[in-house]
Amino acid sequence: MNIFAGALSRHAGLLLRVLLLGLPVGYGAYLTWQEWGYRQSLAVPTALPERVPAPAPAPFKPDAIAAVLGLSPQGPLAHSAEPLELRASFVSSNGASHALLAGSQQSRFYRVGERLPGGSVLRRIEVSHVVLWRNNREERLLLKPASRYVLPATQMPATHAPTTSFHLRPLAEQP
Repeated sequence: MNIFAGALSRHAGLLLRVLLLGLPVGYGAYLTWQEWGYRQSLAVPTALPERVPAPAPAPFKPDAIAAVLGLSPQGPLAHSAEPLELRASFVSSNGASHALLAGSQQSRFYRVGERLPGGSVLRRIEVSHVVLWRNNREERLLLKPASRYVLPATQMPATHAPTTSFHLRPLAEQP
């Protein structure tokens, strides 16, 4: 045992040097082998998937694009087939316009963007008519006054001159 212990102690320094030098060199060789394998796998070309041809573009429809952007065609609008009657329209410059529409059951005020009972949408409110969006097109519903006293401002008889001033002043400036 003494012989073995003595030989081990003499060669312990040599064994320790071999381990300390061999371990990093062996690990470096392992990493080099891994890198070589990785680069070899990159060099192999892979089969590309078959390209599917792009579908043909849809034909250009300027009317459809204009409708999406909220523009209206230049020609006259079709008369609406909606079973409603325009009784009154209140046009406001700040966008809070309302239209009184009467159906067979009831009369109700509608604003721009609201859906009507027949499925169409109120798109625009003017003084003498409203514009509805129905079946992917604009339709016009004309004002039908109930009597001669309910007329649009543009159709007022000339015999009734207004008695008030067109220019109203605030109360603080009045004499």
